[in-house]
Amino acid sequence: MMALKHFLRRRREHTFWSKGDGAVLAEALVAVPFVTLFAVGILEFGSIMWERMQIDAGLRDAGRYLSRCRPTSPTYTATCSAATAKTIAYYGTQTPAAGTALRVPGWGPGLADITVTPVSADGTITLATAHLYETSPLFGWLGIDAVTISASHEERYMGW
Repeated sequence: MMALKHFLRRRREHTFWSKGDGAVLAEALVAVPFVTLFAVGILEFGSIMWERMQIDAGLRDAGRYLSRCRPTSPTYTATCSAATAKTIAYYGTQTPAAGTALRVPGWGPGLADITVTPVSADGTITLATAHLYETSPLFGWLGIDAVTISASHEERYMGW
């Protein structure tokens, strides 16, 4: 009988729970979901900032194009247009090849619009747009509403 008690006590001392071997597993089960959520959140917000920078670059390029357009005069007919400026903003070129990818997915002709305010009294051209960010399921799961990226750019008119 004494041998059986001694055997059971030794066996209990060497089990999974009494030795603390499961502590690392338990800590990992608690920590990994939070670390994963944090990492995905960083990537998501990085993606938002990247799209914002691409939209800013598109508006800047379109603004530069429009700011250097020669105005129509009795001897010259202007060839610049707001439509060409928008194409530059969306694609990065005024004549995109067939199948050219948009600068920002979901921001392009027929999907978003750029408001062009012509040369004002202070001699500037203003372009503005708003883009609904195509979010990941993470934002919906966290209860975060749709994110709208708004941007504008003002360029001094130079002509030539």
